[in-house]
Amino acid sequence: MSRRELRERIFLLLFRVEFNRMEDMPEQIQLFFSQEESESTEEEKRYISGKYGNIAAKLPEIDALINERAKGWSVERMGKVDITIIRLAVYEICYDDDIPTGVAINEAVELAKKFGQDESAGFVNGVLAKFA
Repeated sequence: MSRRELRERIFLLLFRVEFNRMEDMPEQIQLFFSQEESESTEEEKRYISGKYGNIAAKLPEIDALINERAKGWSVERMGKVDITIIRLAVYEICYDDDIPTGVAINEAVELAKKFGQDESAGFVNGVLAKFA
């Protein structure tokens, strides 16, 4: 699986946080992998669930960073798809040394084009530009 595909799977798993309590997420992770269209290898499952876990553990910090930099917006006002993409990218920018900032932003914009609304790509790019 490519890095882009892995990132997309992490986004899809992280998106479930918007609809489930954190206590229910271990069950949601199992459900996620059982419903996957293409079989992930065990290594890919570990990577996806591990990165999801790292992001989930830092959600309060990530949300605080977003609220601080997204002038006129708060995470509560943002669309669920957009905030999930932004959270993933902010984690990659601030906490994942393996991913260059430009790559994290570009990949977030691509996710927004695929999963978001018409304005999502521009909105996501604008918010993430504050982190560059």
